[in-house]
Amino acid sequence: MTTNPPLISHPVVTRDRWLAQRKALLAQEKELTRQRDRVASERRALPWVKLEQDYVFDTPQGPRRLSELFQGKRQLLVQHFMLGPGWEQGCKSCSFMADHLDSIAIHLAQRDIAWLAVSRAPLAEIQRFRERMGWKFDWVSSHGNDFNRDFHVSFSPEETARGEVFYNFHMTPLSQQEAPGISCFWRDDDGQVFHTYSTFGRGVEVMMGAYSLIDLTPKGRDEQDMSYGMEWVRHHDRYGDAAAPATGCGCA
Repeated sequence: MTTNPPLISHPVVTRDRWLAQRKALLAQEKELTRQRDRVASERRALPWVKLEQDYVFDTPQGPRRLSELFQGKRQLLVQHFMLGPGWEQGCKSCSFMADHLDSIAIHLAQRDIAWLAVSRAPLAEIQRFRERMGWKFDWVSSHGNDFNRDFHVSFSPEETARGEVFYNFHMTPLSQQEAPGISCFWRDDDGQVFHTYSTFGRGVEVMMGAYSLIDLTPKGRDEQDMSYGMEWVRHHDRYGDAAAPATGCGCA
């Protein structure tokens, strides 16, 4: 009788030795938690920017201004979802992010937070992909406005041809015309909208709750490059499909 070899060659120790090393790691984890809390406090203290333009989006309910998309909440989180005009499907990494949304929307609402995705593709193309993926969250099109360009997640062919674009608050090597991000907005009682925060690149991992659990396991993410990883990710209806591409958008 044969047995399969272990997937990972790894030290095996007594429980006492494991506990000693685990407690040392716990001290680092606690410090990371405290540091995360400090950063979150500084994030909330950032000044805001008043938007001079109330962008108009195409929605299933017709044209709607940004100020009309808060669903009665004061706070709005936007996923800058990579789905450009004419694309066959949305970015697989952005789709991995979006897979987390429907289950947490009710909890966000309890914290006075509305959520939606924005893409530059026309609304009909968004709706087609949304139906395929079975998502319920709000998703609107910025095809007719400059929202994506103003928030530096969509780039012209001329910009990408230069080899660098302004992304993640600095000039970044990027060849693709769409990039991921998350932005937060506040709407006051007069309907004025303020931009409060944006994060890009690996900052979008805040949406990827599955990663927090994956990071607990022995294999972890098993990604070759932590800057441009996610080689293993597929659209959730393409796992097991040998023809599904392993490459795709990553986060800088």
